[in-house]
Amino acid sequence: MPITLKDLADICDARIEGGNPSTIITSAAEITAAKTAQVTQLTNARYTQYLEGSTASACFIAEGFPVKHIPDGMAMLISADPEMSFIKAVGLLHPERAHQRAIAPQAILEANVALGDNLYIGPYAVIGEHASIGDNSDIMAGVYIGKNAKIGKNCRIYPYAVIYDNVIVGNNVIIHSGAIIGADGFGYKFRNHQHIKVPQVGDVVIGDNVEIGANTCVDRGALGSTTIGAGSKIDNLVQIGHNNKIGDHVILCGQVGISGSCHIGDYAVLAGSAGIADHVTIGQGAVIMARSGVAGNVSANAHMFGSPAKDKRVAYKEQVALSKLPELLKKVKHLEEKIQALEKKET
Repeated sequence: MPITLKDLADICDARIEGGNPSTIITSAAEITAAKTAQVTQLTNARYTQYLEGSTASACFIAEGFPVKHIPDGMAMLISADPEMSFIKAVGLLHPERAHQRAIAPQAILEANVALGDNLYIGPYAVIGEHASIGDNSDIMAGVYIGKNAKIGKNCRIYPYAVIYDNVIVGNNVIIHSGAIIGADGFGYKFRNHQHIKVPQVGDVVIGDNVEIGANTCVDRGALGSTTIGAGSKIDNLVQIGHNNKIGDHVILCGQVGISGSCHIGDYAVLAGSAGIADHVTIGQGAVIMARSGVAGNVSANAHMFGSPAKDKRVAYKEQVALSKLPELLKKVKHLEEKIQALEKKET
């Protein structure tokens, strides 16, 4: 959506220095690629080099950020928080696709479905009996929502996501394509030389303002609930096992795997490909670094790395020591040769 530079600055809480306030801004772009009529941001000194030759019409920047050469005609948008100002600008210039508020004739609604106001339900979406969908929600084409499921207000469920029976989804939740919410947990008992399935009859409860990435799987509880707290953000290709309790504002990055019955504390961060064994507690604010394997409880605010994971300072020292191992082996071999030579002389 095109907008004047002045209006953009006002909406994004920025002050204009230089440039022409009447300039029309049509889109946003990274500083390495921004062109005329585009706005960009500069928040990292490593990218200052790209500003000098840029033809962008405007750039968000913090008060006092060191810049030597500003291109002619470029407006500086001075902001107390340029990253947040730029996020506002991107949302304004690149609004989400708006669907006509209607129910497609190809959608299938089973008996006793409760529908809120101002909904979009796309073609071939299936809404199970006794399910409910809150006001202003978008249910895209091919979505499946099971029996007794509850979807809150202002939700957006992208195509071909699957929400099983009895799942409860809060308000302002985004679920991306291919996500599976409420499938069976992975529970078996070995008896008489075979794996006997443990019935999975619980549910999934998702808090407000949660986002779940594409092809992520959240298993329902075996008996109780698998829960995801308000404000948590889950990347693509994440596996959340049955009966997990994910706290508020947790970050789970791509390919994280969490076994059953874990408790992830508020504001914890699990980086890419981290793996968590079953019945483990991760404390509030803890950070599990990429590709780490956690087999025991982690205290609040700890930073863990490695497999098995340990305090990152210890793990880093071990990594440094391992890198010196070839040199150490050479020295040991050299010393052994000297000892052998001395022993020959003595005999």
